[in-house]
Amino acid sequence: MEHNPEDLWETTRRVALAAVAEANLTGADVIALGLANQRETTLLWDRATGRPLAPAIVWQDRRTADLCRQLKARKLEPLFRRKTGLLLDPYFSGTKLAWLLDHVPGARKRAARGELAFGTVDTWLLWKLTGGRVHATDVSNASRTLLLDLRTASGTTSFCACCGSRARSCRP
Repeated sequence: MEHNPEDLWETTRRVALAAVAEANLTGADVIALGLANQRETTLLWDRATGRPLAPAIVWQDRRTADLCRQLKARKLEPLFRRKTGLLLDPYFSGTKLAWLLDHVPGARKRAARGELAFGTVDTWLLWKLTGGRVHATDVSNASRTLLLDLRTASGTTSFCACCGSRARSCRP
């Protein structure tokens, strides 16, 4: 299952503009906003242009079930459970990121060069809303990626190493 990220952005932009207009405000009047999203839906985009490389892989998508089985067969699930608190399951973003890096032509090399950004929908919308100045998420979203070490509240390289990726391309 997939979403068109540009549709998500356009809908968000349109609703935000309408809300500001209906309140008789301008963008300068807005001091904060909240983003709610499907925390496990995963995107990969070009840092220079902000353009998504592929459709967003939705949280219900099971295309990475084989990768999860392979990681479990390598007896890696206890490592992920200990670091992230999560089981190895296609539901979470980490395996979707690995799939994108492996199936989008040139993505793994571009990610290694730091040309790509990864995130859930909130991360990408924040990127778009800030004109590419902010690549961030909150800890509750990061904790659902298989990429956050819960003990240190920082990125874990365990998943990246197990999937043959460098840490920079794996940061939520």
